[in-house]
Amino acid sequence: MATTQLRDAGIGAGDEVVVPAYGGGEVAEAVRAVGGRPVIADIDPRSFCLDPAAAAAAVTDRTAALAPVHLFGHTADTVRLGELAERFGVRTVEFGAPAVGQTLETARRRRYAAYLGSRLTGVIVPSVAEGAAHTYSEYVVRVPGNGRPDRDAFKHALRAKGVRCWVPVKIPVHWMPDFRAGVRLPEAERAADECLALPIDASMTQRELQRMASACNALGGLLLEPAC
Repeated sequence: MATTQLRDAGIGAGDEVVVPAYGGGEVAEAVRAVGGRPVIADIDPRSFCLDPAAAAAAVTDRTAALAPVHLFGHTADTVRLGELAERFGVRTVEFGAPAVGQTLETARRRRYAAYLGSRLTGVIVPSVAEGAAHTYSEYVVRVPGNGRPDRDAFKHALRAKGVRCWVPVKIPVHWMPDFRAGVRLPEAERAADECLALPIDASMTQRELQRMASACNALGGLLLEPAC
């Protein structure tokens, strides 16, 4: 699918394509598959999507396209990225666009997200950038503190309480063996260390949602203590 989109956009041998470091692994592989070169850029910490400023810094005279990935149901900043593409004379090829329209499932997930946003403590709940839309295909929180050990301890403790949760993106693209770039992209690295996805399936009951919030809140103060 991603390969087809790139080919349809005219991306080919020798073309550079700017892709996000967090959640952009499949797109980076597709760029390589059509003969191009993925250039990895950092993300906006609020949306987890390609940061326009980082994308601008990654553009060279070989850049053919910007490839924003809409992640977890949050739209990338297509306005600023579109302006950037126009300024540099390159294309934009979008991936993972959320479904358009207010379905019953989307409405329920947004209601559940609003409930969790008002109840959860000890974790950083998702935010929605001004002018953006969020369908919450995944409800991704940050477990702040000392990095991955804190997030993973939180995950195991939640699972022990019967809460299904998972790490949505395990490794940023520039740390993958095929794409090691020898650069530091701090926002993508921090997201990979801190992020945890909680279930907000439309089939969940309010009671299940309340139990999940209670389980998270019971763990927050204990697991987020600074390391000695």
